[in-house]
Amino acid sequence: MSIGFIVTLVAIAIIVIYFITIYNKLVALKNRFKNAFSQIDVQLQRRYDLIPNLVETAKKYMSHERETLTAVIEARNQALAASKAAASHPDDGSAMRNLSGAESLLGGALGKLFALSESYPDLKANTTMTQLMEELSSTENRIAFARQAFNDSVMEYNTFREQFPNSLVAGGRFQPAELLEIEDPAAKKSVKVDFG
Repeated sequence: MSIGFIVTLVAIAIIVIYFITIYNKLVALKNRFKNAFSQIDVQLQRRYDLIPNLVETAKKYMSHERETLTAVIEARNQALAASKAAASHPDDGSAMRNLSGAESLLGGALGKLFALSESYPDLKANTTMTQLMEELSSTENRIAFARQAFNDSVMEYNTFREQFPNSLVAGGRFQPAELLEIEDPAAKKSVKVDFG
């Protein structure tokens, strides 16, 4: 064997090992963002389980607000279905977009319920309702943290897969992942400040 042949074999081996390393890192990053989504899924399920109890408690006091209560339950059911689809395929961009839309609708429906509940002093004073709202608020915070961790993992994965020569290895096998962005209509409203 000539030295040139050995050098060529070593160079080919180094290139192959380099591409294997890139492939393995892509797999690891993809699994990391899938795991991060499973943390969101746990918190979303907790919230979906709380909502029927919240509506049932509010129903006793808000008998004239059937439309709002029905809208909350329907939005919850849509979000639950979208969450299940996203949980089974967190790397599917359309599943993430559907979940984002369903979560935005649910957030709007819950916001309307909470705004209306302010008009019912007995409901505001109900200890069950207070506890449920506190649990829901705590869960919303957990969802926000889990969503941030997921989006960070997605961004790291997408950045790595788009870099050269990683993009050659990624090819069509490693599709871009979608961020989970939940629109909050209340966050877009301007804040009214009154110093008077």
